[in-house]
Amino acid sequence: MTLNRETIEALAAHVEGAQLAVRDITKITDEYPDLDWADAYDIQDEIRRRKESRGLRTVGLKAGLTSFAKMKQMGVETPVFGFVSEDMARPDGGEIRMSELIHPKVEAEICIVTKAPLRGPGCHVGSVLAAIDFIVPAVEIIDSRYRDFKFDLKSVIADNTSAARFVVGGRARSPEDLDLRTLGVVLEKNGRAVAMAAGAAVLGHPAAAVAMMANHLGARGQEIPAGTFIMTGGVTEAIAVAAGDSVCVRFQDLGNVSMRFVE
Repeated sequence: MTLNRETIEALAAHVEGAQLAVRDITKITDEYPDLDWADAYDIQDEIRRRKESRGLRTVGLKAGLTSFAKMKQMGVETPVFGFVSEDMARPDGGEIRMSELIHPKVEAEICIVTKAPLRGPGCHVGSVLAAIDFIVPAVEIIDSRYRDFKFDLKSVIADNTSAARFVVGGRARSPEDLDLRTLGVVLEKNGRAVAMAAGAAVLGHPAAAVAMMANHLGARGQEIPAGTFIMTGGVTEAIAVAAGDSVCVRFQDLGNVSMRFVE
């Protein structure tokens, strides 16, 4: 750690303030170039504490930058981890207000809910598969608070991995009924397919992202509790959206998730 507690709290207020005020900021490593990984996650943890202190429940965990397409798009090689709060949830088929966001993009996500806790170190894909209760499809609307989507990995961690909105739809399925590696996903915008992939695009298997998350949390003295909703990361590259756009993501064997973007 390179930052003291006072600075971490100030940076958390700065980054979350940008989200709440719907304004962009420059990446925090511009001012704090020696920010380390622990500092970045400490800032994220403080954002979570701030939200929970206002009565907002944390309703899930998320992995980011897990698909090979997204890593290439953003020029990074390492996944990142964050959380989602209840105020980020929107109903399937509902509206997403652009006035509440800076420059949103959509990602298709294969999500799991656990029936047993997961702890690192040493968590692996087999551990995750044994701990899955059911699978659900979702779309995440990411919205980096950094100007022009220009950031480094530590800055995006401190920004809670660009978490903004998410929509869960389709239907829940047992993991025994699915092959998550070959599960196909098609993302449509305004009725036209703009991205497609299979679950293997996420680190070879979506469960690998969860195993990495468990090991990351274990190194910080934390675990993934039973009953946790986990977004395993975008299967495709992130697709920009604007007011007037309609998005529908079709998940093989899991149904569809849709939404409309309005002013």
